[in-house]
Amino acid sequence: MTRNSNENNSSIPIVGHLINGKVVHREGIIHDVYNPSLGLVEKKLQLANHQTVLDAVNSGKKAFPEWRNTPPIKRARIMFNFLKLLEKNSDQICDLIGKEHGKICHDAKGELQRGIENVEYACTAPEILKGEHSKNVGASIDCWSEFQPLGIVAGITPFNFPAMVPMWMYPLAIVCGNCFILKPSEKDPSSTLFIAQLLHQAGLPNGVLNVVNGGKESVDSIINNSDVQAVSFVGSTKIAKYIYTESTKNGKRCQALGGAKNHAIVLPDANIDNAVSQLIGAAFGSSGERCMALSVAIVVGEKTADELVLKLKKNMDRLKVGAYSDTENDFGPLITKEHKEKVISYIDSAQREGATIVVDGRNVKVKGYDQGFFVGGTLIDKVTCEMLSYKEEIFGPVLQIMRVESMEKAMEIIDGHEYGNGTCIFTRDGEAARFFSDNINVGMVGINIPLPVPVAYHSFGGWKNSLFGDLFAYGPDGVKFYTRRKTITQRWPSSEVREGVEFSMPTLK
Repeated sequence: MTRNSNENNSSIPIVGHLINGKVVHREGIIHDVYNPSLGLVEKKLQLANHQTVLDAVNSGKKAFPEWRNTPPIKRARIMFNFLKLLEKNSDQICDLIGKEHGKICHDAKGELQRGIENVEYACTAPEILKGEHSKNVGASIDCWSEFQPLGIVAGITPFNFPAMVPMWMYPLAIVCGNCFILKPSEKDPSSTLFIAQLLHQAGLPNGVLNVVNGGKESVDSIINNSDVQAVSFVGSTKIAKYIYTESTKNGKRCQALGGAKNHAIVLPDANIDNAVSQLIGAAFGSSGERCMALSVAIVVGEKTADELVLKLKKNMDRLKVGAYSDTENDFGPLITKEHKEKVISYIDSAQREGATIVVDGRNVKVKGYDQGFFVGGTLIDKVTCEMLSYKEEIFGPVLQIMRVESMEKAMEIIDGHEYGNGTCIFTRDGEAARFFSDNINVGMVGINIPLPVPVAYHSFGGWKNSLFGDLFAYGPDGVKFYTRRKTITQRWPSSEVREGVEFSMPTLK
Protein backbone atom coordinates (compact mmCIF):
# COMPACT_ATOMS: atom_id res chain seq x y z
CA MET A 1 0.00 0.00 0.00
CA THR A 2 2.85 2.37 0.84
CA ARG A 3 6.57 2.71 0.47
CA ASN A 4 9.09 4.75 2.39
CA SER A 5 10.37 8.00 0.98
CA ASN A 6 14.07 8.51 0.46
CA GLU A 7 13.51 12.22 -0.13
CA ASN A 8 15.60 14.18 2.38
CA ASN A 9 16.31 10.85 4.13
CA SER A 10 12.70 10.81 5.30
CA SER A 11 11.11 7.56 6.52
CA ILE A 12 7.54 8.83 6.05
CA PRO A 13 5.58 6.29 3.97
CA ILE A 14 4.29 7.28 0.53
CA VAL A 15 0.82 6.18 -0.54
CA GLY A 16 0.44 5.18 -4.19
CA HIS A 17 -2.41 4.21 -6.54
CA LEU A 18 -4.13 0.89 -7.25
CA ILE A 19 -4.15 0.18 -10.99
CA ASN A 20 -4.85 -3.17 -12.63
CA GLY A 21 -4.75 -4.91 -9.25
CA LYS A 22 -1.35 -3.58 -8.19
CA VAL A 23 -0.17 -0.67 -6.07
CA VAL A 24 1.90 1.62 -8.27
CA HIS A 25 3.98 4.69 -7.51
CA ARG A 26 4.47 7.51 -9.97
CA GLU A 27 6.64 10.58 -9.93
CA GLY A 28 4.74 13.80 -9.38
CA ILE A 29 3.36 16.20 -6.81
CA ILE A 30 3.55 14.96 -3.23
CA HIS A 31 0.78 15.86 -0.77
CA ASP A 32 1.06 15.75 3.03
CA VAL A 33 -1.37 13.49 4.91
CA TYR A 34 -1.71 14.54 8.56
CA ASN A 35 -2.53 12.80 11.78
CA PRO A 36 -4.98 15.47 12.98
CA SER A 37 -4.79 14.37 16.61
CA LEU A 38 -1.06 15.08 16.64
CA GLY A 39 -1.02 17.84 14.04
CA LEU A 40 1.89 16.04 12.34
CA VAL A 41 2.44 14.57 8.88
CA GLU A 42 1.47 10.89 8.94
CA LYS A 43 2.22 9.96 5.33
CA LYS A 44 2.95 11.40 1.92
CA LEU A 45 0.58 10.95 -1.02
CA GLN A 46 1.35 10.91 -4.72
CA LEU A 47 -1.19 12.98 -6.65
CA ALA A 48 -2.32 11.39 -9.89
CA ASN A 49 -1.77 13.25 -13.14
CA HIS A 50 -3.67 12.86 -16.39
CA GLN A 51 -1.62 9.85 -17.47
CA THR A 52 -2.26 8.00 -14.21
CA VAL A 53 -6.01 8.43 -14.68
CA LEU A 54 -5.73 7.34 -18.30
CA ASP A 55 -3.87 4.18 -17.23
CA ALA A 56 -6.66 3.41 -14.76
CA VAL A 57 -9.36 3.93 -17.38
CA ASN A 58 -7.52 1.76 -19.90
CA SER A 59 -7.20 -0.97 -17.27
CA GLY A 60 -10.96 -0.84 -16.77
CA LYS A 61 -11.61 -0.91 -20.53
CA LYS A 62 -9.54 -4.05 -20.85
CA ALA A 63 -11.37 -5.78 -17.99
CA PHE A 64 -14.90 -4.70 -18.91
CA PRO A 65 -15.86 -7.15 -21.73
CA GLU A 66 -15.25 -10.21 -19.60
CA TRP A 67 -16.60 -8.66 -16.40
CA ARG A 68 -19.91 -7.56 -17.95
CA ASN A 69 -20.47 -11.15 -19.10
CA THR A 70 -19.65 -12.64 -15.70
CA PRO A 71 -22.88 -14.06 -14.23
CA PRO A 72 -24.31 -11.85 -11.46
CA ILE A 73 -24.17 -14.75 -9.00
CA LYS A 74 -20.39 -14.98 -9.48
CA ARG A 75 -20.03 -11.24 -8.95
CA ALA A 76 -22.10 -11.60 -5.78
CA ARG A 77 -19.87 -14.41 -4.48
CA ILE A 78 -16.90 -12.06 -4.65
CA MET A 79 -18.85 -9.56 -2.54
CA PHE A 80 -19.62 -12.28 0.02
CA ASN A 81 -15.87 -12.96 0.27
CA PHE A 82 -15.30 -9.21 0.57
CA LEU A 83 -17.71 -9.03 3.51
CA LYS A 84 -15.72 -11.65 5.41
CA LEU A 85 -12.46 -9.78 4.81
CA LEU A 86 -13.97 -6.47 5.92
CA GLU A 87 -15.12 -8.02 9.19
CA LYS A 88 -11.81 -9.82 9.71
CA ASN A 89 -9.79 -6.63 9.15
CA SER A 90 -12.14 -4.17 10.85
CA ASP A 91 -9.70 -3.18 13.59
CA GLN A 92 -6.97 -2.31 11.10
CA ILE A 93 -9.40 -0.36 8.92
CA CYS A 94 -10.67 1.65 11.89
CA ASP A 95 -7.12 2.35 13.03
CA LEU A 96 -6.28 3.75 9.58
CA ILE A 97 -9.41 5.92 9.67
CA GLY A 98 -8.56 7.19 13.13
CA LYS A 99 -4.96 8.07 12.34
CA GLU A 100 -5.79 10.11 9.22
CA HIS A 101 -9.28 11.39 9.93
CA GLY A 102 -9.23 11.60 13.73
CA LYS A 103 -12.52 9.74 14.17
CA ILE A 104 -12.84 7.96 17.53
CA CYS A 105 -12.64 4.15 17.29
CA HIS A 106 -16.31 3.53 18.10
CA ASP A 107 -17.36 6.09 15.49
CA ALA A 108 -15.06 4.54 12.88
CA LYS A 109 -16.60 1.14 13.58
CA GLY A 110 -20.06 2.63 13.00
CA GLU A 111 -18.91 4.11 9.70
CA LEU A 112 -17.45 0.79 8.58
CA GLN A 113 -20.63 -1.07 9.52
CA ARG A 114 -22.77 1.26 7.39
CA GLY A 115 -20.39 0.63 4.51
CA ILE A 116 -20.65 -3.12 5.06
CA GLU A 117 -24.44 -2.87 4.83
CA ASN A 118 -24.05 -1.51 1.30
CA VAL A 119 -21.83 -4.45 0.41
CA GLU A 120 -24.53 -6.75 1.79
CA TYR A 121 -27.04 -5.10 -0.53
CA ALA A 122 -24.64 -5.61 -3.45
CA CYS A 123 -24.62 -9.32 -2.61
CA THR A 124 -28.23 -9.45 -3.84
CA ALA A 125 -27.08 -8.81 -7.43
CA PRO A 126 -28.98 -11.78 -8.95
CA GLU A 127 -32.22 -10.37 -7.52
CA ILE A 128 -31.76 -6.64 -8.17
CA LEU A 129 -30.64 -7.23 -11.77
CA LYS A 130 -33.61 -9.40 -12.72
CA GLY A 131 -35.35 -7.91 -15.74
CA GLU A 132 -39.04 -7.65 -16.55
CA HIS A 133 -40.78 -10.09 -18.89
CA SER A 134 -44.17 -10.07 -20.58
CA LYS A 135 -45.28 -13.06 -22.65
CA ASN A 136 -47.69 -12.71 -25.58
CA VAL A 137 -47.94 -8.93 -25.70
CA GLY A 138 -49.16 -9.69 -29.21
CA ALA A 139 -49.72 -12.84 -31.20
CA SER A 140 -46.60 -14.95 -30.45
CA ILE A 141 -44.77 -11.77 -29.41
CA ASP A 142 -42.81 -11.54 -26.15
CA CYS A 143 -41.28 -8.40 -24.62
CA TRP A 144 -38.72 -8.00 -21.87
CA SER A 145 -36.34 -5.50 -20.31
CA GLU A 146 -32.73 -6.03 -19.29
CA PHE A 147 -30.53 -3.86 -17.09
CA GLN A 148 -27.12 -3.62 -18.64
CA PRO A 149 -23.95 -2.01 -17.27
CA LEU A 150 -22.75 1.37 -18.51
CA GLY A 151 -19.07 0.46 -18.84
CA ILE A 152 -16.47 2.58 -17.05
CA VAL A 153 -17.92 4.62 -14.17
CA ALA A 154 -16.21 6.76 -11.54
CA GLY A 155 -16.61 7.95 -7.96
CA ILE A 156 -15.11 10.99 -6.27
CA THR A 157 -15.43 10.75 -2.50
CA PRO A 158 -14.91 13.05 0.54
CA PHE A 159 -12.62 12.89 3.57
CA ASN A 160 -15.29 12.56 6.23
CA PHE A 161 -16.24 8.95 5.47
CA PRO A 162 -13.22 7.34 3.77
CA ALA A 163 -14.64 3.83 4.19
CA MET A 164 -18.42 4.26 3.98
CA VAL A 165 -18.95 6.64 1.07
CA PRO A 166 -16.75 4.72 -1.42
CA MET A 167 -18.74 1.62 -0.44
CA TRP A 168 -21.91 3.53 -1.27
CA MET A 169 -20.63 3.46 -4.83
CA TYR A 170 -18.29 0.81 -6.15
CA PRO A 171 -19.71 -2.46 -4.69
CA LEU A 172 -23.07 -1.78 -6.35
CA ALA A 173 -21.55 -0.44 -9.57
CA ILE A 174 -19.29 -3.47 -9.82
CA VAL A 175 -21.98 -6.12 -9.22
CA CYS A 176 -24.04 -4.36 -11.91
CA GLY A 177 -21.22 -5.29 -14.32
CA ASN A 178 -19.31 -1.99 -14.52
CA CYS A 179 -15.62 -1.23 -14.00
CA PHE A 180 -14.94 1.52 -11.48
CA ILE A 181 -12.42 4.35 -11.10
CA LEU A 182 -12.30 5.67 -7.52
CA LYS A 183 -10.77 9.05 -6.63
CA PRO A 184 -10.84 9.27 -2.81
CA SER A 185 -9.98 12.30 -0.71
CA GLU A 186 -6.31 13.18 -0.61
CA LYS A 187 -6.68 14.01 3.11
CA ASP A 188 -7.14 10.43 4.39
CA PRO A 189 -6.53 7.90 1.60
CA SER A 190 -5.06 4.88 3.40
CA SER A 191 -8.20 3.12 4.64
CA THR A 192 -9.84 3.55 1.23
CA LEU A 193 -6.87 2.01 -0.57
CA PHE A 194 -6.57 -0.83 1.94
CA ILE A 195 -10.26 -1.73 1.56
CA ALA A 196 -9.90 -1.76 -2.24
CA GLN A 197 -7.01 -4.20 -1.86
CA LEU A 198 -9.24 -6.43 0.27
CA LEU A 199 -11.75 -6.58 -2.57
CA HIS A 200 -9.00 -7.88 -4.85
CA GLN A 201 -8.11 -10.47 -2.21
CA ALA A 202 -11.76 -11.51 -2.35
CA GLY A 203 -11.32 -12.47 -5.99
CA LEU A 204 -12.10 -9.33 -7.98
CA PRO A 205 -10.39 -9.49 -11.39
CA ASN A 206 -7.66 -6.96 -12.09
CA GLY A 207 -8.87 -3.75 -13.69
CA VAL A 208 -12.44 -3.89 -12.43
CA LEU A 209 -11.64 -1.47 -9.58
CA ASN A 210 -8.87 1.10 -9.86
CA VAL A 211 -7.98 3.75 -7.27
CA VAL A 212 -6.25 7.01 -8.20
CA ASN A 213 -5.27 9.45 -5.49
CA GLY A 214 -5.18 13.05 -6.57
CA GLY A 215 -6.50 16.57 -6.67
CA LYS A 216 -8.17 18.75 -9.29
CA GLU A 217 -6.09 17.45 -12.20
CA SER A 218 -7.25 13.90 -11.57
CA VAL A 219 -10.88 15.03 -11.17
CA ASP A 220 -10.78 16.93 -14.46
CA SER A 221 -9.14 13.97 -16.17
CA ILE A 222 -12.00 11.75 -15.04
CA ILE A 223 -14.86 14.06 -16.04
CA ASN A 224 -13.25 14.88 -19.40
CA ASN A 225 -12.49 11.27 -20.35
CA SER A 226 -14.91 10.10 -23.02
CA ASP A 227 -14.70 6.48 -21.84
CA VAL A 228 -16.10 7.34 -18.39
CA GLN A 229 -19.88 7.01 -18.69
CA ALA A 230 -21.02 8.16 -15.25
CA VAL A 231 -19.68 10.05 -12.24
CA SER A 232 -20.79 9.88 -8.60
CA PHE A 233 -19.65 12.60 -6.22
CA VAL A 234 -20.05 13.51 -2.56
CA GLY A 235 -18.61 16.76 -1.22
CA SER A 236 -19.23 20.49 -1.05
CA THR A 237 -21.96 22.17 -3.09
CA LYS A 238 -19.47 24.36 -4.95
CA ILE A 239 -17.57 21.32 -6.24
CA ALA A 240 -20.77 19.31 -6.76
CA LYS A 241 -22.10 22.01 -9.10
CA TYR A 242 -18.83 22.04 -11.01
CA ILE A 243 -18.65 18.26 -11.41
CA TYR A 244 -22.32 17.98 -12.37
CA THR A 245 -22.08 20.79 -14.93
CA GLU A 246 -18.87 19.55 -16.51
CA SER A 247 -19.89 15.88 -16.49
CA THR A 248 -23.29 16.44 -18.08
CA LYS A 249 -21.76 18.84 -20.58
CA ASN A 250 -19.54 15.94 -21.62
CA GLY A 251 -22.55 13.65 -22.00
CA LYS A 252 -22.08 11.72 -18.78
CA ARG A 253 -24.64 10.58 -16.27
CA CYS A 254 -23.95 12.33 -12.94
CA GLN A 255 -25.15 12.33 -9.36
CA ALA A 256 -23.40 14.97 -7.26
CA LEU A 257 -24.26 15.25 -3.57
CA GLY A 258 -23.40 18.64 -2.09
CA GLY A 259 -23.56 20.48 1.22
CA ALA A 260 -26.15 20.59 3.96
CA LYS A 261 -27.62 22.62 6.79
CA ASN A 262 -29.71 20.14 8.71
CA HIS A 263 -32.38 21.49 11.06
CA ALA A 264 -34.33 19.95 13.91
CA ILE A 265 -37.63 21.35 15.11
CA VAL A 266 -38.25 20.93 18.85
CA LEU A 267 -41.92 21.30 19.78
CA PRO A 268 -43.10 22.14 23.33
CA ASP A 269 -44.59 18.65 23.74
CA ALA A 270 -41.30 16.89 22.97
CA ASN A 271 -39.44 14.76 25.49
CA ILE A 272 -36.75 17.37 26.17
CA ASP A 273 -34.31 14.99 27.87
CA ASN A 274 -34.46 12.67 24.87
CA ALA A 275 -34.13 15.60 22.45
CA VAL A 276 -31.02 16.82 24.31
CA SER A 277 -29.33 13.42 24.07
CA GLN A 278 -30.20 13.06 20.41
CA LEU A 279 -29.11 16.59 19.50
CA ILE A 280 -25.73 16.23 21.22
CA GLY A 281 -24.94 12.99 19.42
CA ALA A 282 -26.13 14.27 16.06
CA ALA A 283 -24.36 17.63 16.31
CA PHE A 284 -21.00 16.58 17.74
CA GLY A 285 -20.49 13.01 16.55
CA SER A 286 -17.56 12.79 14.15
CA SER A 287 -16.75 16.40 15.18
CA GLY A 288 -19.73 17.55 13.14
CA GLU A 289 -17.88 16.60 9.95
CA ARG A 290 -20.74 14.80 8.25
CA CYS A 291 -23.31 15.96 5.77
CA MET A 292 -26.12 14.71 8.00
CA ALA A 293 -24.83 16.49 11.13
CA LEU A 294 -27.71 18.21 12.89
CA SER A 295 -26.33 21.72 13.23
CA VAL A 296 -29.45 23.84 13.91
CA ALA A 297 -32.24 23.31 16.45
CA ILE A 298 -35.30 25.51 15.88
CA VAL A 299 -37.19 25.60 19.17
CA VAL A 300 -40.86 26.54 19.34
CA GLY A 301 -41.58 28.75 22.35
CA GLU A 302 -39.27 30.70 24.67
CA LYS A 303 -39.92 28.47 27.68
CA THR A 304 -39.04 25.34 25.70
CA ALA A 305 -35.92 27.03 24.29
CA ASP A 306 -34.73 28.11 27.75
CA GLU A 307 -35.15 24.59 29.11
CA LEU A 308 -33.44 23.00 26.11
CA VAL A 309 -30.44 25.36 26.20
CA LEU A 310 -30.00 24.87 29.94
CA LYS A 311 -30.00 21.08 29.64
CA LEU A 312 -27.77 21.12 26.56
CA LYS A 313 -25.20 23.22 28.41
CA LYS A 314 -25.27 20.91 31.42
CA ASN A 315 -24.80 17.80 29.28
CA MET A 316 -22.14 19.37 27.06
CA ASP A 317 -19.97 20.04 30.10
CA ARG A 318 -19.36 16.28 30.18
CA LEU A 319 -18.28 15.98 26.54
CA LYS A 320 -14.78 14.60 26.00
CA VAL A 321 -12.80 15.60 22.94
CA GLY A 322 -9.47 13.92 22.24
CA ALA A 323 -7.42 11.44 20.24
CA TYR A 324 -9.02 8.68 18.17
CA SER A 325 -7.39 5.87 20.13
CA ASP A 326 -9.18 6.62 23.44
CA THR A 327 -12.64 5.08 23.26
CA GLU A 328 -13.77 7.19 26.23
CA ASN A 329 -13.60 10.29 24.03
CA ASP A 330 -16.83 11.40 22.36
CA PHE A 331 -15.27 12.96 19.29
CA GLY A 332 -11.87 13.83 17.88
CA PRO A 333 -10.11 16.61 16.00
CA LEU A 334 -11.03 18.33 12.77
CA ILE A 335 -9.33 17.12 9.61
CA THR A 336 -6.82 19.96 9.04
CA LYS A 337 -5.48 23.09 10.70
CA GLU A 338 -7.12 25.17 7.94
CA HIS A 339 -10.50 23.61 8.61
CA LYS A 340 -10.13 24.21 12.35
CA GLU A 341 -9.48 27.89 11.66
CA LYS A 342 -12.50 28.03 9.35
CA VAL A 343 -14.82 26.55 11.99
CA ILE A 344 -13.54 28.99 14.60
CA SER A 345 -14.12 31.87 12.18
CA TYR A 346 -17.82 30.93 11.98
CA ILE A 347 -18.09 30.98 15.77
CA ASP A 348 -16.36 34.37 15.80
CA SER A 349 -18.77 35.74 13.19
CA ALA A 350 -21.83 34.53 15.13
CA GLN A 351 -20.57 36.34 18.21
CA ARG A 352 -19.90 39.53 16.23
CA GLU A 353 -23.39 39.41 14.73
CA GLY A 354 -25.12 39.25 18.10
CA ALA A 355 -25.57 35.55 18.90
CA THR A 356 -24.87 34.23 22.41
CA ILE A 357 -22.01 31.75 22.84
CA VAL A 358 -23.36 29.47 25.58
CA VAL A 359 -20.62 26.83 25.38
CA ASP A 360 -17.36 27.89 23.75
CA GLY A 361 -15.08 25.25 22.22
CA ARG A 362 -12.62 27.58 20.52
CA ASN A 363 -9.84 27.27 23.08
CA VAL A 364 -10.14 23.62 24.04
CA LYS A 365 -6.90 21.96 25.14
CA VAL A 366 -6.18 18.23 24.93
CA LYS A 367 -3.36 17.09 27.19
CA GLY A 368 -0.52 15.54 25.24
CA TYR A 369 -1.92 16.70 21.90
CA ASP A 370 -1.07 20.39 21.90
CA GLN A 371 -0.66 20.57 18.12
CA GLY A 372 -3.87 18.66 17.32
CA PHE A 373 -6.67 20.27 15.32
CA PHE A 374 -9.24 20.25 18.11
CA VAL A 375 -12.37 22.35 18.54
CA GLY A 376 -14.61 21.57 21.48
CA GLY A 377 -18.38 21.25 21.38
CA THR A 378 -19.88 24.72 20.90
CA LEU A 379 -23.45 25.86 21.60
CA ILE A 380 -24.68 29.15 20.11
CA ASP A 381 -28.07 30.59 21.09
CA LYS A 382 -30.30 33.26 19.54
CA VAL A 383 -29.10 32.71 15.99
CA THR A 384 -30.98 34.39 13.14
CA CYS A 385 -31.33 33.68 9.43
CA GLU A 386 -29.20 36.69 8.52
CA MET A 387 -26.08 35.40 10.26
CA LEU A 388 -23.22 33.94 8.21
CA SER A 389 -22.89 31.01 10.58
CA TYR A 390 -26.49 30.09 9.79
CA LYS A 391 -26.33 30.58 6.05
CA GLU A 392 -23.27 28.43 5.44
CA GLU A 393 -22.33 24.88 6.33
CA ILE A 394 -19.90 24.98 9.27
CA PHE A 395 -18.93 21.27 9.19
CA GLY A 396 -17.69 21.29 12.75
CA PRO A 397 -18.84 20.58 16.34
CA VAL A 398 -21.19 23.57 16.52
CA LEU A 399 -24.90 23.48 17.41
CA GLN A 400 -26.94 26.63 16.85
CA ILE A 401 -30.28 27.45 18.49
CA MET A 402 -33.03 29.47 16.82
CA ARG A 403 -36.19 30.56 18.64
CA VAL A 404 -39.60 30.84 16.93
CA GLU A 405 -43.22 31.09 17.95
CA SER A 406 -44.73 28.30 15.83
CA MET A 407 -44.01 25.11 13.91
CA GLU A 408 -45.15 26.86 10.74
CA LYS A 409 -42.46 29.52 11.20
CA ALA A 410 -39.85 26.83 11.82
CA MET A 411 -40.83 25.04 8.61
CA GLU A 412 -40.71 28.33 6.73
CA ILE A 413 -37.11 28.82 7.87
CA ILE A 414 -36.10 25.30 6.83
CA ASP A 415 -37.76 25.61 3.42
CA GLY A 416 -36.08 28.97 2.89
CA HIS A 417 -32.56 27.59 3.23
CA GLU A 418 -30.62 26.72 0.07
CA TYR A 419 -29.87 23.21 1.35
CA GLY A 420 -32.37 20.40 1.74
CA ASN A 421 -30.42 17.34 2.81
CA GLY A 422 -31.84 16.12 6.14
CA THR A 423 -34.19 17.34 8.86
CA CYS A 424 -36.12 16.03 11.85
CA ILE A 425 -38.80 16.94 14.34
CA PHE A 426 -39.00 16.12 18.06
CA THR A 427 -42.62 15.75 19.16
CA ARG A 428 -45.21 13.42 20.70
CA ASP A 429 -47.89 14.75 18.33
CA GLY A 430 -48.52 12.34 15.46
CA GLU A 431 -50.58 14.87 13.53
CA ALA A 432 -47.78 17.45 13.68
CA ALA A 433 -45.19 14.85 12.68
CA ARG A 434 -47.24 13.73 9.71
CA PHE A 435 -47.84 17.30 8.54
CA PHE A 436 -44.12 18.01 8.86
CA SER A 437 -42.99 14.93 6.92
CA ASP A 438 -45.60 15.48 4.20
CA ASN A 439 -44.85 19.14 3.59
CA ILE A 440 -41.22 19.93 4.42
CA ASN A 441 -39.02 20.48 1.34
CA VAL A 442 -36.14 18.26 2.40
CA GLY A 443 -35.02 14.92 0.97
CA MET A 444 -34.55 12.89 4.18
CA VAL A 445 -36.83 13.34 7.19
CA GLY A 446 -36.63 11.96 10.73
CA ILE A 447 -39.41 11.78 13.31
CA ASN A 448 -37.67 11.80 16.70
CA ILE A 449 -34.62 10.51 14.79
CA PRO A 450 -31.95 13.18 14.31
CA LEU A 451 -29.84 11.40 11.68
CA PRO A 452 -32.36 9.93 9.21
CA VAL A 453 -29.72 8.19 7.07
CA PRO A 454 -31.55 5.55 4.98
CA VAL A 455 -30.56 1.90 5.27
CA ALA A 456 -28.69 0.35 2.36
CA TYR A 457 -31.80 -1.01 0.62
CA HIS A 458 -33.33 2.46 0.41
CA SER A 459 -31.48 5.43 -1.16
CA PHE A 460 -29.68 8.51 0.16
CA GLY A 461 -30.04 12.04 -1.18
CA GLY A 462 -31.24 15.55 -0.52
CA TRP A 463 -33.15 18.26 -2.34
CA LYS A 464 -32.31 21.76 -3.54
CA ASN A 465 -28.57 22.54 -3.50
CA SER A 466 -27.80 19.33 -1.63
CA LEU A 467 -28.11 17.16 -4.74
CA PHE A 468 -27.49 17.66 -8.44
CA GLY A 469 -28.94 14.89 -10.57
CA ASP A 470 -32.12 12.86 -10.75
CA LEU A 471 -31.15 9.80 -8.73
CA PHE A 472 -30.15 9.34 -5.08
CA ALA A 473 -27.08 7.37 -3.98
CA TYR A 474 -26.98 3.61 -3.32
CA GLY A 475 -29.99 1.30 -2.90
CA PRO A 476 -32.59 1.05 -5.71
CA ASP A 477 -31.60 4.42 -7.17
CA GLY A 478 -28.00 3.24 -7.25
CA VAL A 479 -28.97 0.25 -9.40
CA LYS A 480 -30.78 2.58 -11.80
CA PHE A 481 -27.81 4.95 -11.91
CA TYR A 482 -25.24 2.26 -12.73
CA THR A 483 -27.33 0.45 -15.35
CA ARG A 484 -29.34 1.30 -18.44
CA ARG A 485 -32.49 -0.39 -19.60
CA LYS A 486 -32.66 -2.28 -22.85
CA THR A 487 -36.07 -3.52 -24.02
CA ILE A 488 -36.34 -6.40 -26.47
CA THR A 489 -39.48 -7.37 -28.38
CA GLN A 490 -39.35 -10.61 -30.38
CA ARG A 491 -41.50 -12.90 -32.43
CA TRP A 492 -40.79 -16.27 -34.01
CA PRO A 493 -43.43 -16.63 -36.74
CA SER A 494 -44.33 -20.02 -38.12
CA SER A 495 -42.15 -21.00 -41.05
CA GLU A 496 -45.34 -21.87 -42.94
CA VAL A 497 -46.83 -18.38 -42.64
CA ARG A 498 -45.92 -15.76 -45.24
CA GLU A 499 -46.67 -12.23 -44.09
CA GLY A 500 -47.40 -9.22 -46.21
CA VAL A 501 -45.80 -5.80 -45.97
CA GLU A 502 -47.16 -3.54 -43.21
CA PHE A 503 -46.69 0.23 -43.36
CA SER A 504 -48.85 1.31 -40.41
CA MET A 505 -47.71 1.55 -36.78
CA PRO A 506 -47.92 -1.91 -35.10
CA THR A 507 -50.84 -2.24 -32.68
CA LEU A 508 -52.25 -4.96 -30.46
CA LYS A 509 -55.62 -5.20 -32.25
